[in-house]
Amino acid sequence: MTHILAFGASSSQRSMNKALAIYTANSIPNAKVTVIDLNDYEMPIYSIDREKIDGIPDLALEFKELINSTDGIIISFAEHNGVYTSAFKNIFDWISRIEKVVWCDKPMLLMATSPGGRGGISVLEVAHQRFSRENSNEIPIFSLPSFHQNFNAETGITNPELAKDFDTAVSSFINQL
Repeated sequence: MTHILAFGASSSQRSMNKALAIYTANSIPNAKVTVIDLNDYEMPIYSIDREKIDGIPDLALEFKELINSTDGIIISFAEHNGVYTSAFKNIFDWISRIEKVVWCDKPMLLMATSPGGRGGISVLEVAHQRFSRENSNEIPIFSLPSFHQNFNAETGITNPELAKDFDTAVSSFINQL
């Protein structure tokens, strides 16, 4: 059975990105899905000085172990000022200190959504560019604009063109597992 790690890269309790990540992970056939909440991995703000004094937090080591123990990763990014949320960036900074290849060369599906018409495309492009540098897999991406108009928790993507793009991205991800 394939093991999928999924999360919304947001600390919002009502994260639309977490909802999209959960929906997507649950659409993978014959998969064991682990969904995490970034709020469970809140750590001190990363600094080299803090790392020298206190070392790497146990929560960072736990997060990294989740990555190591999975077959594939689904992340849906919230966009704050065109880039990652501070909650995600801090975790990313800490886990990047554990091992150079942060995502362990695992197949990944990167997504973003927002209530607006751009669908978090800026953060998605930043993440894709950064993560592709250290991953030998082709990383599919999917952006869902206007979340509230184009997503239903039970039926998924409601816009037929976006649903087709979603299916293509998910299929590409599945083929790499």
